[in-house]
Amino acid sequence: MRVLVIGGYGLIGGYVLSRLHRQGHAVVGAGREIRMAARRFPYARWVAADLAAMRRPQDWAPHLAGIDAVVNCAGALQDSPRDDLRAVHVDGALALYRACAAAGIRRVVHVSAAAVGAGRETAFNATKQAAEAALAGLDLDWVVLRPGLVLAPAAYGGTALLRGLAGFPGIIPAVHADSVVQLVSAEDVAEAVGRAIDPAAPARIALDLMHPDPVRLAELLVALRGWLGLPPAPVLRLPTGLARISAVASDAIARLGWRSPMRSTALAQLRMGIAGDGKTWQRVLGLRPRSLAEMLAGWPSGVQERWFARLYFLKPLAFAALILFWLASGLIGLARLDQAAAVLRDAGVPAGLAVATVGIGSAVDLTLAVLACFRRSAGPALLGMVAVSAAYLLGGTLLRPDLWADPLGPLVKVIPGAVLALAALAMLDER
Repeated sequence: MRVLVIGGYGLIGGYVLSRLHRQGHAVVGAGREIRMAARRFPYARWVAADLAAMRRPQDWAPHLAGIDAVVNCAGALQDSPRDDLRAVHVDGALALYRACAAAGIRRVVHVSAAAVGAGRETAFNATKQAAEAALAGLDLDWVVLRPGLVLAPAAYGGTALLRGLAGFPGIIPAVHADSVVQLVSAEDVAEAVGRAIDPAAPARIALDLMHPDPVRLAELLVALRGWLGLPPAPVLRLPTGLARISAVASDAIARLGWRSPMRSTALAQLRMGIAGDGKTWQRVLGLRPRSLAEMLAGWPSGVQERWFARLYFLKPLAFAALILFWLASGLIGLARLDQAAAVLRDAGVPAGLAVATVGIGSAVDLTLAVLACFRRSAGPALLGMVAVSAAYLLGGTLLRPDLWADPLGPLVKVIPGAVLALAALAMLDER
């Protein structure tokens, strides 16, 4: 079969794509940002497709030629400048499914989420429910799969946060530590999709995908810490008020394009728990899901997992330090323009040119600090920080080589800042 996988480079989508390929299917991946995906999954054909922008069936028609089945793994957690829940979960998805019906593509697998039923009042839950209801009204052989909390050797979003908490030095900080969650491995989700696209598989059915045995969040974090190979540490139960503060801050940062897993929707889902029917899908699809112990035993951790866990909270700290450093550099330069220009005048630079140079340099510093605040421009800003640091060092060496021996180290201290910018650039990817 030729299968179109929407969101084929995400956490679940990547495993689904790989499973279908190994199953012998021809796979076509679709998503908003496909350049890296094409390098990661060279066996797939890739098409640029944005659910949020493709809200009419005719938008999808060109991508459905020759397709036998469609799997939709795309989704978003919360509205932000980068994500529109209604457009992604409902409008775009419904347009796709209507296009499938018009093209005669019967088999559609819709990957939703567990525990999005009534009584869970978030936009995430509401739009997930609306999408399932809209799909149920179409004349298609649809299957809705609702994974629980998905764990995988790779980490992204909420599971990445769990690893960061598990790897925290000395303690395991946890909000809603007693919340109950039911887990499922990404590999079991992919296997379920592989079986659900079979034309002979049951259709017009919704299945929860999760191990039937629930675990508490604190238990999960302790298990992950042991899996990382780190010494045991006590679970520090944080007050819910701190969670609300974190959610407000994360929601604010999301307006700059950063999709933190600590946003209000994620914390609300965690507070309410993630549970469902972990038995029916085993009977219908003939699968026995892996338990938490079996998952971790099958994914031996290495140094890269420990690096990731330990760097998780250092990443935002590195960005904050760089932004504040360059902001302070620019503001101090402008506030003490004459004193800063005197350094250049002492090297023989004309007074007017010295003042202009300091003013322009301060403006560049402030610009880089502002650009680094936004996810879209953070990469170029970090490269700019490295380039400007190199220019400072070169200019200082040519004009004031004596500053290398200055006890306060004005030139020497530029080097660690440039290295930190390179480290932040290396950690910039989200998935």
